[in-house]
Amino acid sequence: MPARRLKLTLTRSIIGLSPRQEATVKALGLRHMNRSVVHDDTPTIRGMIAKVPHVLRVSHEA
Repeated sequence: MPARRLKLTLTRSIIGLSPRQEATVKALGLRHMNRSVVHDDTPTIRGMIAKVPHVLRVSHEA
């Protein structure tokens, strides 16, 4: 059974975020607004998403 995947989209600018939040967004692979990346649904990724939910849109990839 394949692992579940999450599609993350950066919906707001990282300007004004704290340095730690900015580093978290960049570690997720998001550099520009309205760009998306796909990650496996793991506890590590979920924890990173929980730190910056106000700048991300999360959806499940089919």
